[in-house]
Amino acid sequence: MITRRQFTQGLLAQAVGPHLNIGIGAYTYHSLSVEAMIEQLQALDIKEIEMSRGEFMNFNKPPRAKFEDFRRRIDAAGIRCVSYYAPTIKERNDLDGAIVFAKILGCTNITGDPTGGILKYVDERMTAEGLSFGVHNHYFKNRKFDYESPEDILGALKGLSKTVGCTLDLGHIVSCGYDTLDAVRKLGPRLKLVHLKDIQAAGGEVNVPLGTGLCKIPEVMQELRSQGFRGLVAFEYEKEGNINEDVRRQIAYARQHA
Repeated sequence: MITRRQFTQGLLAQAVGPHLNIGIGAYTYHSLSVEAMIEQLQALDIKEIEMSRGEFMNFNKPPRAKFEDFRRRIDAAGIRCVSYYAPTIKERNDLDGAIVFAKILGCTNITGDPTGGILKYVDERMTAEGLSFGVHNHYFKNRKFDYESPEDILGALKGLSKTVGCTLDLGHIVSCGYDTLDAVRKLGPRLKLVHLKDIQAAGGEVNVPLGTGLCKIPEVMQELRSQGFRGLVAFEYEKEGNINEDVRRQIAYARQHA
């Protein structure tokens, strides 16, 4: 029998929008083999991922066969790769290659950090391909990056079609000294993906368990729900060593707030 409290909680959950789609950024498992990563994803019942492992990144010029093999493996495991992370897009060839890889994986989105004149080409080419693109904000110690604040990203998106939006990394927003909730509110209409992580302090990249750092995870997730965000919320955990239990606990936490 449902209690009054459970009934009220259910109404409140419906009031702030649909549940978020919790997945994983594959970089989380960069120290595992592909086979071991897929086993972990299955154990967690993860259905969607963003491919962000280093050996698949476009600047490493991975062979086509690597992507074809990975696609076969995830298809067999019932996992979809919805986005491909291509951090280096400086020339047209960089994007062209990323599109080839993304299509092999079955992705509908590419995440990356193109700057300057290439953005117009990104918009035109991705629109023609029927794909979306998320500009990724980033923190780099001791140097300014083009995309750090919400305003940086909005400035880059000005004049571009809705094909190009933002893949918002919550951790990097905090690392750069900005507020995650403010970022989600400003970027909401242009969000393609969200990288879900928590950070210990501004000016650094120390990952901490969700809900224990400065990223305002519960508030951000409620805001995403209130906006009706339907994209992938990809959990990322940039730690070395055996992280399997840490990831399990944090996915449970994310689902609790989704």
